[in-house]
Amino acid sequence: MFKKYSSLLLIIILLLWACNPKPEYLYKVVKIKDGDTIGLLSSDNRQMTVRLAEVDCPEKTQAFGQAAKKFTSDLCFGKYVKLVGNVHDRYGRTVALVILEDGTNVNYQLVKSGYAWQYKQYSQNAQLAGYEHEARQSRLGLWADANPTPPWEYRREKKPAYHIGQTDSLQHKPKKHYHKRKPKLEEVY
Repeated sequence: MFKKYSSLLLIIILLLWACNPKPEYLYKVVKIKDGDTIGLLSSDNRQMTVRLAEVDCPEKTQAFGQAAKKFTSDLCFGKYVKLVGNVHDRYGRTVALVILEDGTNVNYQLVKSGYAWQYKQYSQNAQLAGYEHEARQSRLGLWADANPTPPWEYRREKKPAYHIGQTDSLQHKPKKHYHKRKPKLEEVY
């Protein structure tokens, strides 16, 4: 009789465990925008955009940009992740470390595998610097390129130069000629 009830109890426990929703602090990765920007869905079905902290992947139009996006997708798309950090950038994105359920740090894995730079402007992490150094030495990912262009330099080159030669552009504009308005008949008399 004990055996009969123990199997019933086991089935009930398994059903309760299967119906248990994911904890609130876990998010499902539902979109990969590029190598270092992902879209998440919270347990209450709110979407959010997350920029991976401390790393900078090549832009999509840059060499290894698509490879970085694919690496991020293969690593975490459709999986549940935890965020460490809750800072927001000027675009309204959450900036955080993204940790898989198995403990893998997505941000660090990108650098380790040669698909991202340590974003030194925002990171002084010695461990991350070590991962980048190892990837460079092993010529992994983007480090296989003889002279890879950091994404922050690539973005700077692509920006329109509004301030360059602004004084010259004012001097070379054609002058506008204004004609004196002819008075209406009512104004003459």
